[in-house]
Amino acid sequence: MPSFDWASMDVAVPRLPGRLPGVSMAGFRQLVPARVDLDMVPHPAVTLLVDLSEGEATVYDTCLRHERGSVVVGLLPGKLRAAGSGMGEYLQIRLEPVAAAAVLGAPAELSGALVALEDVWGRDAARVEERLRAVSSWEERFTLAAEILRRRMGARPVDPEVAHTWRRMRDGKGRVRVDGLAGEVGWSRKRLWARFRSQLGITPKRAAQLVRFDHAAHLLAAGHAVAGVAAESGYVDQSHLHREARAFAGLTPAGVAAAPWLAIDDVAWPDLG
Repeated sequence: MPSFDWASMDVAVPRLPGRLPGVSMAGFRQLVPARVDLDMVPHPAVTLLVDLSEGEATVYDTCLRHERGSVVVGLLPGKLRAAGSGMGEYLQIRLEPVAAAAVLGAPAELSGALVALEDVWGRDAARVEERLRAVSSWEERFTLAAEILRRRMGARPVDPEVAHTWRRMRDGKGRVRVDGLAGEVGWSRKRLWARFRSQLGITPKRAAQLVRFDHAAHLLAAGHAVAGVAAESGYVDQSHLHREARAFAGLTPAGVAAAPWLAIDDVAWPDLG
């Protein structure tokens, strides 16, 4: 399995997190030249990886596509790997699906996809990179990034009922019944399913599965036994968790537990738990 020593990476987090609802950020800077080659474990968010490196850009690969430099990783990308070398510097922005719809306006098109940031923002992508490189501190970068995202809010409004459904899934760690959520918002299951999918690019059932897997993945990374994780996360048994790990990350539960990608989450996103 690919590995990476996070001790060689400086991690910055905003002093004032939560400036925008559903948006979280972290900055990464390599302290010494190093080879990066690691599996990226899916997260229940659309991820913007803004490459601010002056040298060789990181390459991101899925089974179907590879991109270099700044990218957008949609929900459900499948097996995804990042590789590069040198003195990398990156701003990672996680957009919960509701925020992603507001900022990017194309969640359905991005679901399961890896695309260049330029393909989403056009020429503005290069301008954003230049502006972020020009400021001298991570805190200034976080402030500037928040301003850029705030100006883009409203690209595609999301129904309050859809937003409520997503929040209930997130807060319940994916252990929710879709039929029950439809009843909460006064919609039929069919209507909720259609509106949720068209606005967030994923079905309610798959969204709940992804949130549940994310919770299980972090328990595995924290050293919990597979059987206990399966039970706590609401899986039928270990085999069920194994299938989900394969489906979402292309890894076994043991592979997820050892994934360097998860090891940094408690540092970069300390409110995750």
